[in-house]
Amino acid sequence: VGRLGKVLGPRGLMPNPKVGTVTPNVAQAVKDAKGGAVEFRVEKAGIAHGGIGKASFTQEALEANVKAYVDALQKARPSGAKGTYVKRITLSSTMGPGFKIDPASLNV
Repeated sequence: VGRLGKVLGPRGLMPNPKVGTVTPNVAQAVKDAKGGAVEFRVEKAGIAHGGIGKASFTQEALEANVKAYVDALQKARPSGAKGTYVKRITLSSTMGPGFKIDPASLNV
């Protein structure tokens, strides 16, 4: 894995204990990944990126995934954070245009 660091590192794909990709209990990590663990990356500017589904998912499944994603963000909120934590939500496909969602509609 060390030799792949130059390729994987800049892309954010290196195994990392903080993300849960380096663990002594591999069976539990695989179970969590298949069980629908919510993963997201946060930029310095406060923008969180994460996948919520595929184009083949039903509307209900995507809605449930968006709510679970926002709930996971709220649970990860630092205890010292003040004010509105989620100000805007924009969904987009991988390379497509984004569209805005009202955070109030998700009970955020």
